[in-house]
Amino acid sequence: MIDKYIPEAPKGATGILVLADGTVIWGRGFGATGSAVGEVCFNTAMTGYQEVMTDPSYAGQVVTFTFPHIGNVGTNDEDFEADAPHALGCIVREDVTAPSNFRDQKPFDVWMTEQGRIGLSGVDTRALTRRIREAGAPNAVIAHDPDGQFDIDDLLAKARGWAGLEGADLAKTVTGHQTKIWDSGIWRLGHGYDPLEGLEARSHVVAMDFGAKRNIFRNLVKAGAKVTVVPAETSYDDIMALEPAGVFLSNGPGDPAATGEYAVGVIKQLLDADMPIFGICLGHQMLALAAGAKTVKMHQGHRGANHPVQRVGGDWGDTENLVEITSMNHGFAVDSETLPDTVIETHKSLFDGSNCGISITGKRAFGVQYHPEASPGPQDSFYLFEKFVGGLG
Repeated sequence: MIDKYIPEAPKGATGILVLADGTVIWGRGFGATGSAVGEVCFNTAMTGYQEVMTDPSYAGQVVTFTFPHIGNVGTNDEDFEADAPHALGCIVREDVTAPSNFRDQKPFDVWMTEQGRIGLSGVDTRALTRRIREAGAPNAVIAHDPDGQFDIDDLLAKARGWAGLEGADLAKTVTGHQTKIWDSGIWRLGHGYDPLEGLEARSHVVAMDFGAKRNIFRNLVKAGAKVTVVPAETSYDDIMALEPAGVFLSNGPGDPAATGEYAVGVIKQLLDADMPIFGICLGHQMLALAAGAKTVKMHQGHRGANHPVQRVGGDWGDTENLVEITSMNHGFAVDSETLPDTVIETHKSLFDGSNCGISITGKRAFGVQYHPEASPGPQDSFYLFEKFVGGLG
């Protein structure tokens, strides 16, 4: 139920979403109890809900899943994209489905409870999604109380008092805090992620962790790299001391301009040193900032696993204009109108024409807005990892 003027919980309501504009959305709570404040977005993917919840790029957000049946495959210890969940909570149409999958280790609602994340079911997610599309991603509080007792005025005050994602540097809160070698290999059924051998013979990539998904590192490894992961605020000198053949800029949450306050200067130094660079999502945006472009907050963002992206520039040979089916998760974008003459737009969204890729003229540096490691194509975009690692020598 979506209404601005219902202060009392309907019968059976144990969960609530209170938007900053005063809208009250009732439902059935599941997972952890309590409340959390953040931005409400929607994701159109039909699968991968555990990966979404553990993707650091969702820090500060409550995810509305447009697919109505969430929980089908349960959860397991192998599908984490980070050490812990980062999305604040989720909103679903139906009650969480009982798992039916041979890899299941734990039902999704039980997992949500153990991970301290709040869920809300019984919501008209189509209506909520339309609202986000029309009015933009709102600030809100999600709350769960088994007794159905909520102080709506207090929740509304929290929603209105939250500063939002614009201007927020969240990379500092989700980055790893130690430099480490990524030694996990490719997943195999029944074996999981076997330890990787022969690392010293591989091209060395230093990955700046602004909130990276684990599968990005696995794809760099698959493409032939040895990966050293460093914290978001690592200096140029400390990166160069590791003697990289190339530097990777990871995805992450928050406003790229805010994270760029300390990261863009490092990236500029790497560009001046002619270091090969590959950026994904937030990393792509900060590469663009370092090259002289600007970023903007999007009206609703792009989040899902079915986004068509076209190759529109760069040296793609006979694959120019090819369309890739991509996975996306971003609420900010590179403003194409601000790209300097030294930057080529290489990819563009076929949904709204927004920028989805750049390369820098005269430099061995490129980035994409989407997530090639998510493989919804399923292998449409793996060439990006091969292009980066293969060019390191």
